[in-house]
Amino acid sequence: MFSMSTRLARPKVAIVGAGLGGLMLGQLLEQINVPYHIYERAKVVKPLGTAMALGPSVLPIFEQLSLLDDVKSFSLPCYSVNMYDENIEKLGSVDMTDHDTLLGSHSLIFSRPRLYDLMLSRVPAHKVSHGTKVLRTEEKDGKVHIYCSDNTTHEADILVGADGAYSTIRQALYRQLDEQGVLPKSDLERLSIASLNMVGTAVPEDPDKYPQLKDKFCNFAVAIAGSGGRSWGGMTTPNNTICWSLVVQLSESEARERQFSNAEWGPESIDAMYKEFENDRCPFGGTMGDIMKYTPKDMISKVFLEEKNFTTWYGGRTVLLGDACHKMLPGAGLGAINAMHDAVVLANCIYNMTDTTSEGITAAFKEYYDQRHPRLDAQIKRSQSLSALMGGETWYQRMSRHVALNYMPKWLSDKDFIASMEYRPQIAWLPLVPNRGRGHVLPQEGKRELLQDRIKRLQEEEQQQ
Repeated sequence: MFSMSTRLARPKVAIVGAGLGGLMLGQLLEQINVPYHIYERAKVVKPLGTAMALGPSVLPIFEQLSLLDDVKSFSLPCYSVNMYDENIEKLGSVDMTDHDTLLGSHSLIFSRPRLYDLMLSRVPAHKVSHGTKVLRTEEKDGKVHIYCSDNTTHEADILVGADGAYSTIRQALYRQLDEQGVLPKSDLERLSIASLNMVGTAVPEDPDKYPQLKDKFCNFAVAIAGSGGRSWGGMTTPNNTICWSLVVQLSESEARERQFSNAEWGPESIDAMYKEFENDRCPFGGTMGDIMKYTPKDMISKVFLEEKNFTTWYGGRTVLLGDACHKMLPGAGLGAINAMHDAVVLANCIYNMTDTTSEGITAAFKEYYDQRHPRLDAQIKRSQSLSALMGGETWYQRMSRHVALNYMPKWLSDKDFIASMEYRPQIAWLPLVPNRGRGHVLPQEGKRELLQDRIKRLQEEEQQQ
């Protein structure tokens, strides 16, 4: 914390959405004393998802924030992904045993709520308002105003929409831009639904039933049905827990029907999906029904898996972050990681602002967009390809999976992993974490200046005046 010069921009920031991206941004703004507040519509946030992975592309950020040891305390390293058919006959493996030397670290696997609790603990409680739904937004008098369901009104210099795939802030922004005739038609199209996913975290009553829980590494296993677009699997995580996932791929007609099905989200739909998978064999032993019965109801989530990289990420004093501007399939585990990448790059751009005029804010937003949007196109393509590898059932997808798991040369596999992890944005005001692997890492983008150097420079400039 420090007192910034009046000649350095300190925009007031309103963040809508207390997911991982919103909490990461809040934590970063806290460090540079930029005033902010987070507004979350849910009274209690239920972190969607089950297991989560943090790999070499994002772990340097946690090291910069002195959070890496905390993450390691509730994680297990992942050395391979094992894939099976519906009879649990092994199809092959993705070997990651040398990623500590190739990429600088192994990926760490854990239950998603553990990371959420850690991130929430780093934001002062009085700066997060739960149960506060934003009803509408308005720009006037050089500020952006938000009007909430509790009859309160708030103003800020910058409004960040970090409120998910069905973002209220994005919808408000797009209405304004559409009325002005400047919104691309593609941004009005629905997200493309690809599959239905149900996930949970099981706590077996008898851990000895699953000997994999004794391992000091994560057992990551996926089973793929021969037909029906179904796949399932799980990951072992600390404290004798198993994070599991059920996936049903949808045809275009099924996806359209489910988009308009309000009943899809009721308890009956969870029971129906449970029955569809309960007799399938579990890669860790027994059936998926055995795993699911050990799962508390409040630890089960059912969601559509969608994808889209919107063309428009900002307008006026409003900017979008995470799923609000890009949604991707979970095959590569990139959704939350990219939200946190967004938060880091956006915070860097805010840190480097010189004024809070409309022009200064637009310049910061453009820098953020120019750094991030092209990356997301590539990330979505990778997410698509890995989702197909993990569960695709066309002849081409099955053949590609067989070749990738059993015949891909090690050097080619290494090349692919290096390319997927070479982009590693870091916080601009903290010392860089060095690359500790053999693989190439892209140089940092944007202006960098250590916080203590900036303070010293500003003090010297003020003394000279």
